[in-house]
Amino acid sequence: MLEAFDLSLLGPPLLAGVLVLASHVPLGMQVLSRGIVFIDLAVAQVAGLGALLAGLFGAEGHELATQLAAAAAALAGALLLTWTDRRWPRLQEALIGTVFVLAATGGALLLAGSPHGSEHLRDLLVGQVLWVGSEQLAVMAVVSLAVLALRRGRPALREGVGFYVLFALAVTASVQVVGVFLVFSCLILPALAVHGAGGRWRVPLALAVGLAGFVGGLAGAAAFDLPAGPAIVWSMAAAAATLAVLQGRLRPLAGTIEEMS
Repeated sequence: MLEAFDLSLLGPPLLAGVLVLASHVPLGMQVLSRGIVFIDLAVAQVAGLGALLAGLFGAEGHELATQLAAAAAALAGALLLTWTDRRWPRLQEALIGTVFVLAATGGALLLAGSPHGSEHLRDLLVGQVLWVGSEQLAVMAVVSLAVLALRRGRPALREGVGFYVLFALAVTASVQVVGVFLVFSCLILPALAVHGAGGRWRVPLALAVGLAGFVGGLAGAAAFDLPAGPAIVWSMAAAAATLAVLQGRLRPLAGTIEEMS
């Protein structure tokens, strides 16, 4: 069993997880605060649809062409949601759900005649994080650093069109590796875990939840021969729930200590 914990096998997917979390955790907190939780699913699914279209037109196996197609689709979806947010703000959550359903069913229709269609759809949803390559890691590193730099250097990009564009870029780089379900989990579960927390430890705690999810999920997948993506999702959910429970128990204690001091 110890052979399954080979760092040469688990190292690259763990690094992919770190890169995804670096950009997705702060974006996920913003998504949660804005009350548009399902935007990540919608944009991720649209990006996946762009990648599927690229494959059907002969770009399969060409990483750059596939990434560009996914990015173009995600940006188009993000700009559409920017327009709907301005035009019908009260209906935005419903419209986000509609975009997700259309992109998901569009992918199913595109692959209806493919002998490997079910495999492609499964990979889009659960990802192939165990098989991430150096080229994909390089792309993810560049995108994550760019997103973080733009968020810090240009605070105006955290609102309006800028928010949606940064979101689309971040999701494009990750959805083809970790899948739609894990993209959603990286965005929302760490943010949920620290939702009631405040102060400077909020982001580090959220990152710790995400990292614990990847470590635990990859270890469980290796030990019990499970699919890595779903295992990481469940591990991250357990880590998020554990932190939420601990915060609930420690908060009254912290208040008592503060009153005594």
